[in-house]
Amino acid sequence: MPVPKVFASSDPDTFKLKALHWANSFDDVCYFDSNHYSDPYTAFDTLVAAGAKRKISTSSGNSFQELENFLAHNAGFIPGYFSYDLKNELEDLHSSNPDNLDFPELYFFIPEYTILVKGSEVSITGTDCEVIWTNINNMIIDSTQTVSPISIQSRFSKDEYESTVEKLKEHIRRGDIYEINFCQEFFAENAEINPLSIFIRLNTISPTPFSCYMKVGERYIMSATPERFLSRRGDKLISQPIKGTSARNSNKILDDDMKKHLQSDEKELAENVMIVDLVRNDLTKSARPGTVKVEELFGIYSFKQVHQLISTVVCEKAEDLTNSRVIANTFPMGSMTGAPKIRAMALAEKYERSKRGVYSGAVGYFAPNGDFDFNVVIRTLLYNKENKYLSFHTGGAITIDSNPEKEHEECILKAQAIMEVLTQ
Repeated sequence: MPVPKVFASSDPDTFKLKALHWANSFDDVCYFDSNHYSDPYTAFDTLVAAGAKRKISTSSGNSFQELENFLAHNAGFIPGYFSYDLKNELEDLHSSNPDNLDFPELYFFIPEYTILVKGSEVSITGTDCEVIWTNINNMIIDSTQTVSPISIQSRFSKDEYESTVEKLKEHIRRGDIYEINFCQEFFAENAEINPLSIFIRLNTISPTPFSCYMKVGERYIMSATPERFLSRRGDKLISQPIKGTSARNSNKILDDDMKKHLQSDEKELAENVMIVDLVRNDLTKSARPGTVKVEELFGIYSFKQVHQLISTVVCEKAEDLTNSRVIANTFPMGSMTGAPKIRAMALAEKYERSKRGVYSGAVGYFAPNGDFDFNVVIRTLLYNKENKYLSFHTGGAITIDSNPEKEHEECILKAQAIMEVLTQ
């Protein structure tokens, strides 16, 4: 495996932005930015992967086994994504809703160049690293690029959304499920955008610890997600489901009141604990017996746009389990399905009006040392440049206590940063 060349940057924030612009000239790009957030499991500040020496792209069949074979024959940082609809390979489920984005269901690649930023240290792996370092630092970024307003449509009117929430609550009353993540799509047709400019603006308006930009030919992922799906650090597996959202307020006293209200809101706490139980159950399939535990319950984390209720569930990985099998055992993440998981996914498919695709899937990377880290694809724009179709979803957990109007308001709150990027 190539040895990285290490450099020192006097301005790492400017360097990573220039590195992103440099990488965007390649057909395959993956960029992860922690935006100066850190926790005990943060591995770096920024990762840039550019160019593909080899790649794997699947649309149906035996994707996890194909990925396992791919990982076994390749080394280094391997970035990519899992789409939500891989659920159909893992369970007896199907997806018949329309899909206007046409992304592969699974995509990973071996980068020609990998750039890691940790503090002021920059390591570059690839050929001619000194030339790459110089070229990136000498780049002049055009900061005058503007984003033209985009007209956004919704698959549901407010009344239709609230009516569907009532139907889902009826399923809960009947005992079919006790929680479901119900999502709606917002979209624009014939949208001509500069995906990189959109991502940079989104990442400025809503900086989050798992934000990412991914380019797969003519398809783009622009994400401001705050949520970790699953991470491996040594033999430890970490999942951090988010359930519970509150708006921010510019008045500090009112903002603190909103945090306190979220921390004591019985509905939000109930949603969170249900998903924590589901995640514990999912992790059991990959855990050494007796090692699954809740490391933090109902943690309050504040981001630029919202406060979130985040719990942390961990375990020790069982021996002889491959990384792809560990992920398959927990996929899709419980925070985006509901419980019981399989029935909730089937009902979501019935009542939603578009295929989720990459939304509520996971983008991340496998590391050279065997670790991995994947986010949850929420607060994310997806774009197909070929057919000019632009899409994002928002959703929320529906329980017996859900107020349909408040659920709709929460969807709009979650869409706020993206709408601000697209309409102003």
